[in-house]
Parts: sequence; structure tokens; C-alpha cells
Amino acid sequence: MTDEILRVAARGDGITADGRHAAFAAPGDRLQGIVVVPGPHHQEPPCRHFPVCGGCQLQHLDDASYGQFLVDRIAGALQGQGLAAPIREAQLSPPRTRRRATLHGERRGRQVLLGFSEAKSHAIVDLKECWILSPELFALVAPLRGLLSVLLGRRRASIHLTIIDQGVDVLIEGVDADNLAAAEGLTSFAERHKLARVSLDSGAGPETRWEPEPATITFGGVPVPFPPGAFLQATLEGEAALIAAVQEVTAGASTVADLFSGLGTFALSVAAPRVYAGESSRDALFALKAGVERLQRAVFAEHRDLFRRPLTAEELNRFDAIVLDPPRAGAREQVIALAASKAPRIAYVSCNPGSFASDALKLVEAGYTLDWVQPVGQFRWSTHAELAASFTRR
Repeated sequence: MTDEILRVAARGDGITADGRHAAFAAPGDRLQGIVVVPGPHHQEPPCRHFPVCGGCQLQHLDDASYGQFLVDRIAGALQGQGLAAPIREAQLSPPRTRRRATLHGERRGRQVLLGFSEAKSHAIVDLKECWILSPELFALVAPLRGLLSVLLGRRRASIHLTIIDQGVDVLIEGVDADNLAAAEGLTSFAERHKLARVSLDSGAGPETRWEPEPATITFGGVPVPFPPGAFLQATLEGEAALIAAVQEVTAGASTVADLFSGLGTFALSVAAPRVYAGESSRDALFALKAGVERLQRAVFAEHRDLFRRPLTAEELNRFDAIVLDPPRAGAREQVIALAASKAPRIAYVSCNPGSFASDALKLVEAGYTLDWVQPVGQFRWSTHAELAASFTRR
């Protein structure tokens, strides 16, 4: 049985019991020499661009094995720190539900390529189909090629697409539209495709060129101004799964602190009467404040760099529950302060099992219990794993 693929490693290779690796292998496959013989969990990749396109690495896995891959990634990260915890079944976003993506555009003679980069390469896969983008976003790929054929010079462009309340928000980096013909063409394009907003960034920051209505995104029933290119959870399903986990941890709390709050995904979704939101991005903070002011909810938003000036243990002790959603690198300084605090509950949201496990060890050593971890697979068929976790002080 040493030829059987038992699990999928963090980078996507299948592994046998004797430690051999095989690319594009699923659990239950068999390795005969260098040939992978498909097993019960190996599916035919649906997209013609797989495996060249870097947007997906695991289209050969069925849902059961893909969900188990996410669970194993988190369990492996925890085990590396000497930790263990109940890990729930992964919640997977369906195909074609991505509402946020960054594509790359490049001119090749008269042709414009537009798509994701190839795996481990800057070469662009010119998308003819996509099984992760929402139909609303993919419908813009062909029209954007036409627009870029007019706007794109020799520079490579990045196109950020996001579905917001008013439709699709488009931010294009690396192009200019300074002459009258280009400006009129951009406006005509936005009108024709009923875009929510179009912004250009030629290196000095986003400049909005089309916005018939103020661009917003809604959290907890509160519309919040949406800055061009702002962070948003990749799918509605993934966002809902993370919010549900945070609400479970913070249920019954009177005061909640949301650290690295962004636009307010969690601050505006928890049921606590009083919420503190700490965020270092001024654009995100001002957007959150604008949304809160319109509704006059008891949410206090503060501009604060939580890496350089984390909330102290004394400040944290004022809250019944803490929500922590740091960048991929984790939140070392803030976690040290949390470990020294008496905060009874922590909801930790992470997009990096490795940094999460490192932070979790500090909390557990300080007297917290890691109650459970909820894996969330909103980057469908990628090796990217997200999670929400519950900590309670013993």
C-alpha cells in the first residue's frame, strides 16, 4: 500500500506513506512509478486552463478531498506548534462565486492578454473561461481586452475587479487616459457595461473617472463607502461563514473590540451594543466611520497601528470579547498583549494557518483554551486556507 496517495501537502502535491510526492494527485490515487493512477477522489479538472493558470492548483480534487486538505493544513500547522484542537468540517465556496479578483493585462503586438499569471511565472494566461470568477466578473474579461487595446502602452496593467452594492467596481493600475478620446472612451465603456465605478492609477494613487452613485459595500445592513481597491472577503459565502463563526464566539457580549477591523466586516455584524474598531488604514477607517455615522450605531472607530501600538492588556480587559483579524504575518505584538490580558473570549480570523498557529501557542501558554477551528475555503481549488477560531480563558 506504499504506492497510495494518503494526503495532499501544503503546496498541493500528493504524498504516499513512504514520503514520495506526486503532482496533481488526490488521496486514494496510486503512484505507479511516475504515473498517477486516479482513485475515487480524483476528478477531471473542469477548466481548460488548468494546471497552467496560477488561479487554481487543486482542480483535480473532489469536494471531500479538497475540504480535507484544508483541515489537514490547519491540523499540520497546529501540530508543528505542539497544539491540537477540534477542527470542524470545511465550509467551501461553490465554483464561480469569486466577487473579488486581480487580473493582469499585457500587450503582445496587436493582441492584449488578460488573465491570471501562470503558476510560478509572470506569464499571463489569456482567459477563455474561468471556474472561480463570478459570471458577472467574467463577463467583463472580453470587453476589458478591447478597452486595454486602446489604453495599454508597453507597461503591464493590473485590473482589480470587485462586486459591490452598485455593481462591479473596476480599478486599473498602469494605464493613462489623459487625452480627450481616451477619457470619452472610458466613460462610454463604463456606461455601456453599467459599471459601479471606474478608477485609474498611473502611479500616484487611484483617480475615479466614473461613479454615477457613491460606491458602497454593506455589512450587517450598514452601507459603507468602498475605497477603490479596498479589501473585501473573496466570496459572499466565505464572508458569511467567517461572520457566523465570529458571532458564535461573541454571542452575549456587551462590549467587543474588533482589531484590524478594515471596513467593518465584523464590527458591523456582531450583536454587541458597544463595539470598538481599530484599523491602521485611513481610507478603511474613514469609510467605516462614514457608515456608522449614517446609522448612528455605537461603534467607535480609531486610527491605530496595532503593530506599533497594540491595545494594552489594561485596555483589552474592558471588553467581553475580542475579534482579531490580522494580515498574513499574524499579530505578534497584539497577541502578546492579549496573552497578558483577562479578556474572556477571542475570535481569531486568519488567512495563514502558520502564523495563526504561532499566535495560538502564545495564547494557550498564557492560559487560553483553543476551543475549535472552522476552516473556510473561499479561494476555491487553491492552496490558500482561511479559518476562524475560538479561544476562551481558563
